[in-house]
Amino acid sequence: MIIAALPSPSTNSIQIGALELRAYGLMIALGALLAVWISSRRYEAAGGDPAIVHRMATWAIPAGIVGARLYHVATDFNRFQDNWLEIPQLWKGGLGIWGAIAGGALVAWWTVHRDGGDVAAVFDATAVGIPVAQAVGRLGNWFNQELFGQPTNVPWGLEIQPNKRPMGHIDSETFHPTFLYEALWNLGVAAFVAFAVPRLFPRLKKGYSWAVYVAGYTSGRLWIELLRIDDATKLFGARINVWTSLIVFVAAVLVVIKGLRNNHPDGHRKTTESVPH
Repeated sequence: MIIAALPSPSTNSIQIGALELRAYGLMIALGALLAVWISSRRYEAAGGDPAIVHRMATWAIPAGIVGARLYHVATDFNRFQDNWLEIPQLWKGGLGIWGAIAGGALVAWWTVHRDGGDVAAVFDATAVGIPVAQAVGRLGNWFNQELFGQPTNVPWGLEIQPNKRPMGHIDSETFHPTFLYEALWNLGVAAFVAFAVPRLFPRLKKGYSWAVYVAGYTSGRLWIELLRIDDATKLFGARINVWTSLIVFVAAVLVVIKGLRNNHPDGHRKTTESVPH
């Protein structure tokens, strides 16, 4: 018996006068703005010019969105084979975070390097801003009533309209709000990178807190992905994003270990030994 539940919005758009805004895109835009604001402030606190972050964002954000969509199309290609016109319809959902990270990170490195900025410091700064942006962006899934998990009767179960429920679960009324789990997890990752990493890993090399963010995010994405029941491409019986999370998590942990090994507290690797005369 369901005694409490989280409601779903009745519409996936927000009306402002004659202007209709798609909530999914609005949440992504709001998240991006927050990420730029947080990252520029952190970069400035590290001694950098915040304008470099702003210029980087004008290139990296579009690149991240394109990369995210390409990843989604590539990993769910069967959905688009008979409907190519649906590929650019971002407001319906369908952005893969792995493509966003890859596309955005590559372009961010290029633009910051081009402008003479401190690439490592920028990556440290964005290691907090990006997970915050991801958390806000996940609210778009709530408006679209998508990417929820298995049926559940927990008090925070999410109500889903019958026409949005997947086949085999038509009679279920509430589901795990996996988008909310991921949003809260991302906020926790951002707080961990911002406040715990400097205290727990004072010897971590500059720039390597971005790997801590990736490891933290993928560890959460792994168990959240296992709860989801939406259609997804599978590899060896498991969702492809489960495998991606595992692989990226291991890689990120190895990078963190590299950033800690033989590194002084001031962030510079020890290169010479003092030899007594």
